[in-house]
Amino acid sequence: MYLVVIGWLYVVLMMAVAEASNTTGTVLGAIVTFFLYGLMPVALVVYLMRTPQRRKEIKAREAAEAAALQASTAAMEPAPLSGQPDAGGHAPGAAEPGGIAAVREER
Repeated sequence: MYLVVIGWLYVVLMMAVAEASNTTGTVLGAIVTFFLYGLMPVALVVYLMRTPQRRKEIKAREAAEAAALQASTAAMEPAPLSGQPDAGGHAPGAAEPGGIAAVREER
């Protein structure tokens, strides 16, 4: 793609030189020719042709930011002690003095 852009700018530059060196041409006309036939259309075409690549770069940057944010929040949270709940080896509640846990009666 950039080879076409370079080729087109070369052609427009030669058009501008021909206009400036012509007996009826002016340097101002050559500058206007270079900008209107060369720089402005080429800039527009390059901008439009790079749109998909810019979108991919934005998505990749957002994904990297999301991964960094997720990694930083994961580093702040404490890791669970065990995979099973209440697997500490202790009784779930306070036991009665006789060693037997109290059972609640239903009414």
